[in-house]
Amino acid sequence: MSRRIPRTAFDALRTPRGIHGFLKGASLCALIAGLLSPLSPAVAAGADRDGPPAVTAAADDHCGGQCSDILPPGQNGNATLAQILLNQAFGTQPAHAEDQLGPYANLATGYPSLTGDTINSFFNDASFGVPADQVASTVRPAGRTDVTIVRDKKTGVPHISGTTRYGTEFGAGYAAAQDRLWLMDLFRHVGRGELTSFAGGAPANQGLEQQFWRSAPYTEAELQAQIDSAAAKAGARGAQALADVEAYLAGVNAYIDASDKARTFPGEYVLTGHKDAITNAGTIEHFEPADLVALASVIGALFGSGGGGEVNNALSLLAAQQKYGVAEGTKVWESFRQRNDPEAVLTVRDGSFPYLTPPADPQGRALPDAGSVTAEPLVYDRTGSATAQPAATALSSARRGMSNALVVSGEHTASGHPVAVFGPQTGYFAPQLLMLQEIQGPGLSARGASFAGLSMYVELGRGQDYAWSATTSGQDIIDTYAVELCQDDVHYLYRGTCVPMEKVERKNAWTPTVADGTAAGSYTMRVWRTEYGPVEYRATVGGKKVAYTSLRSSFLHEADSIIGFQMLNDPDHVKGPEGFRSAVQHINYTFNWFYADAERTAYYNSGDNPVRADGVDADFPVWARPAREWRNWDPAANTAAYTPASAHPQSTGQDYYVSWNNKVARDYSTASWGDGSVHRGNLLDDRVRALVERGGVTRAALVRAMAEAGLTDLRAEDVLPDLLKVIDTAPVADSATQAAVDRLRAWLTAGGRRTVTSAGAKTYAHADAVRIMDAWWPLLVKAEFAPGLGTELYTALTANLPVDESPSAAHGPTGAHAGSAFQYGWWSHVDKDLRAVLGEPVSGPLARAYCGGGDRAACRDVLLTTLKEAAAKTPAQVYPGDDNCAAGDQWCADAVVHRTLGGIKHGPIAWQNRPTYQQVVEFTSRR
Repeated sequence: MSRRIPRTAFDALRTPRGIHGFLKGASLCALIAGLLSPLSPAVAAGADRDGPPAVTAAADDHCGGQCSDILPPGQNGNATLAQILLNQAFGTQPAHAEDQLGPYANLATGYPSLTGDTINSFFNDASFGVPADQVASTVRPAGRTDVTIVRDKKTGVPHISGTTRYGTEFGAGYAAAQDRLWLMDLFRHVGRGELTSFAGGAPANQGLEQQFWRSAPYTEAELQAQIDSAAAKAGARGAQALADVEAYLAGVNAYIDASDKARTFPGEYVLTGHKDAITNAGTIEHFEPADLVALASVIGALFGSGGGGEVNNALSLLAAQQKYGVAEGTKVWESFRQRNDPEAVLTVRDGSFPYLTPPADPQGRALPDAGSVTAEPLVYDRTGSATAQPAATALSSARRGMSNALVVSGEHTASGHPVAVFGPQTGYFAPQLLMLQEIQGPGLSARGASFAGLSMYVELGRGQDYAWSATTSGQDIIDTYAVELCQDDVHYLYRGTCVPMEKVERKNAWTPTVADGTAAGSYTMRVWRTEYGPVEYRATVGGKKVAYTSLRSSFLHEADSIIGFQMLNDPDHVKGPEGFRSAVQHINYTFNWFYADAERTAYYNSGDNPVRADGVDADFPVWARPAREWRNWDPAANTAAYTPASAHPQSTGQDYYVSWNNKVARDYSTASWGDGSVHRGNLLDDRVRALVERGGVTRAALVRAMAEAGLTDLRAEDVLPDLLKVIDTAPVADSATQAAVDRLRAWLTAGGRRTVTSAGAKTYAHADAVRIMDAWWPLLVKAEFAPGLGTELYTALTANLPVDESPSAAHGPTGAHAGSAFQYGWWSHVDKDLRAVLGEPVSGPLARAYCGGGDRAACRDVLLTTLKEAAAKTPAQVYPGDDNCAAGDQWCADAVVHRTLGGIKHGPIAWQNRPTYQQVVEFTSRR
């Protein structure tokens, strides 16, 4: 048995091509390649390299070999220019760039036979430390004697061990830059709205910087002030956090200097014109604290900012009221909105946690006049190539990706210890947005994943005898205010006084580079800010000109969550569910948090939930007047009264928890639509509930449940039975349609999964049934609902909730090749409507019956007509092809593609709907 190295006893994006045009100057690049070393930056730009560090004792690890994790494609997200050229020309990969991709992908075919002994064929061993015979390298960054970075042979994950707090954080920064420097640099520019000037004017880059800068248009002073404020108000922990940031950045900058000197910096700097491959001229700018806030603003906007959409809500409500009248239209609208659907799957099944209950008599609504709404322009003064409109952004899939969690209490497991399988769905990128690390130092003891550039602490992972993870919860912390204009279009009434809006601008210009051949161009991004947030729309309300603004409780507070993450990494703070809850209560973004140790499980919902004024319905725009403002709102600091911790959904020791971004708890409203009777959360809940009822749950059994759910078509499992019930009320006369019914029925009987015929194959079992369902769903939804709702209302409602999100639905909210699927769609609406037509009981029904006007025979005709049309569609019509796939290639249309944010690309893998980073944990003891 190999000996594990002891640890120190411590004394105190959407385009798949992302960076465009690599190798357009191939002949030049080939000349350059011969001048550069092909060594990995993580190895070549080291510091002092030694053998195993001298240590005195082992860090506590109570996992007993039962902790595992995985994060594709690989740990190494940096590549030299030579490595990029070899990858582009021959497909070769730098060391550890994709060695986690194969095991991750193989679970899709390997899960049925999974056992406890084979889990680590698909996951990494996430125990603390590295076995002595598995040490690949040991470095002392910048020659420091108080920190070492050990990397293992299998995955190259950094295991950072420090004898001082400063040294430990210095090592964390150094290791982060070794693995993700280019990505970190990219995202600090995204957060500032300066990506095109940095990386080129490709349409995807334009779209990316516009997407994020609109919601967080900060000045440099505001970026710095946020981290200062977060530290100042948190006492000793705040001071420590600030010191940790400074040490971390010192480590990042030390690596920048070392890699520059050794010429092993990421090759993207050459390809984008920031460095000269011959002379080494050019500069990689050092990182500053404000850069981390810019990074945090991107991550928070992607995953932790529930809310918004109030203007679209208003438009669909008005369309409903226009068709049916105010009272009946409101009733119809609410039945589609499903704010508190009694059939929705819940994460916390006991108790009630009222939040944003619709008021009986709403006050202060500011609904727009018909046809008056226009989106606020963001881009002005376009020149050159900027005159073309940008494509969808590279991170649209991450915004919709979300996460899942399965946690079972020890009462129902074979070992008597809780078992958890959980992690975030953060999309698929190369390099990955997250990175793995182990960090051990005074007051720090954890292993897991962190967002690149924010890895002072492990953000999702395990401690000495506990593990934690998160999913996006989506409760509403963003409100839309209607500010009345005065004097002109850039002045508004603020508490009775006409005041000017603040103009914030970013002027970007670019020229062609080797990486991005987009022709020269420029534009100005301009945001008008008010005390009530940035302007997003213009309209009239009752004839008065207004600007609709977006006020987010985490605006100006992007750094506040640092304290919560610091606590999660502190073994002296987290000793059970109580310490876990007190830590995540300091996280102001909207997340579901899960916890497991050797004896207990727990859940808590985080976020700064502002207390609204009496009578305000947060689903709609409200007038920007003192009586409608958040309670105790201070506009200068953007602080307010928040719902107390006791009012947030929380639980300890529930028999099991599941979350796939479903409804959190009874009476707890979220901003997103679709929390109804059919949700992808049901795929988990049904399987875990069955396991718990049988008892003896194991890690392998819980992984199998997750994997099976991640390969199942939600429409097939939970809606197709309704469809077949209606169709089966009479014989099908048309033979082609009957053949389609037979294929769908056989697929359902086989489990309704989108799985290949065998490992390595690229053909689906039941391929025809999958094709038919993909073609049928959008046709049947429109034919079922549009005649009754009318075109205007149907269209408005689809703006609130798209009808479909299958893996290959490039038209859906997530886009193609993103993995995450079946979150947003009209599954519940079809389910409830068909059950009503069948005369079955429905709790929380739609206000009216729609399929065939409520007549079963007419409904059946609708289903059969659309099914016949769908069955006749060829694979090329259903899967039209894109930059990655030929038309008609079903497997490829579903496949997961890592969207390139740098120079290294990876091949597609078979579709799975599962977390990007995932843990499998079962602690065998506790401190």
